Amino acid sequence: MLWLGTSFKMTKTRAEAAAYAARLKEAVGDGVEGVRPFVIPSATAIATVADTLGRDSPALVGAQNTHWADSGAWTGEISVPQAADAGARLIEIGHSERRAHFGESDATVRLKTAAVLRHGLVPLVCVGESEETRAAGMASATAAVLAQAAAALDGAANPRHVLIAYEPLWAIGEHGREPRPQDIAPVLAELAQLPVRGVLYGGSVNEGNAAGLLRLPGVDGLFVGRAAWDAEAYVRLLAMAAS
Repeated sequence: MLWLGTSFKMTKTRAEAAAYAARLKEAVGDGVEGVRPFVIPSATAIATVADTLGRDSPALVGAQNTHWADSGAWTGEISVPQAADAGARLIEIGHSERRAHFGESDATVRLKTAAVLRHGLVPLVCVGESEETRAAGMASATAAVLAQAAAALDGAANPRHVLIAYEPLWAIGEHGREPRPQDIAPVLAELAQLPVRGVLYGGSVNEGNAAGLLRLPGVDGLFVGRAAWDAEAYVRLLAMAAS
């Protein structure tokens, strides 16, 4: 089973997210052969997207972040049970923007991964090396990524339920550069040895390179950025993955 999904980041109103979900529902029907779609809207639109798709949709709805505690005095946060109540079945954890701007650490990623597993949802743990680490060589890049993944899985009750998304920092974002196979294949090969549910690649994924990326050894799917923010583009990517 290939996984193919996108995070809306901080984009889309509830109406825009509903329109996207309506088109996706039409496209996936009872499912996309060999592909598990997922979309991760902003917190304000989780319930809207889940209700539009239908709570039994083959397309999973996710949350971009949750706290590790089930409840409490954590102003501005949402818990895993709250995200699940809104319709989320997958939780994104440890994205590089969360790490860089909001103090997300290997320790909090581990706590959040454990919380998501405890409640039976799918953790999507993001890992990736910086430009500086990559410049130090492939060995340094691989070691950094494996250390992040190991920290997330440390003590995990069910690591085989965890998805890992490899997103090198130099490849993501509006100004990220498209990777060559030799730039990412060695890291993906190492991640593929972990006892997890699957390894996804994300970073400058587009309709032109998606098929080639899916053919790389060890890749179980793609975590697409802005190239999938348009519903029609995302539907085309799903059709490509299915073929």
